[in-house]
Amino acid sequence: MTDIGLSGEPFWFLGGRTQILVPGEATGRTMSVLMFDDPQGQAPPLHVHDGEDEVWIVLDGEISFFVGDARHDLTAGQVAHGPRGVPHSYLVRSPQSRMAVVYAPSGIEEWFRKNGSPVSSLDEAPPAFDIGAIVASAETFRLHVAGPPPTA
Repeated sequence: MTDIGLSGEPFWFLGGRTQILVPGEATGRTMSVLMFDDPQGQAPPLHVHDGEDEVWIVLDGEISFFVGDARHDLTAGQVAHGPRGVPHSYLVRSPQSRMAVVYAPSGIEEWFRKNGSPVSSLDEAPPAFDIGAIVASAETFRLHVAGPPPTA
């Protein structure tokens, strides 16, 4: 067994806390793993990854995943797949949620890191963010917004 060196301080991203658990450099760029701790109503815009597949592993809470025309309502212990090239998003339905997300191959974690802001022990709520700037930087990482966030 190889120790891949779990790493990463948590940071705020789109109103939730994110942490890079396994960076791409630890896996020869074959994959990365991030943790998302999101509040109820959290929903990124519908988007498409050209370069990587995603696997969502719900650890706590209830989350609806939208992949293409399908909706998957998942709870803790369930898994969904977002293939590259297919529009997808999610919506947190419970008061809080926590999920691990595997990206294969890696690289997109750098976009999250670049657009996040550090979590401080004094934070009571996530700081404001500039969705326009975040979306504008996505093209560099072959990530494209395809529509608005899903709603309940």
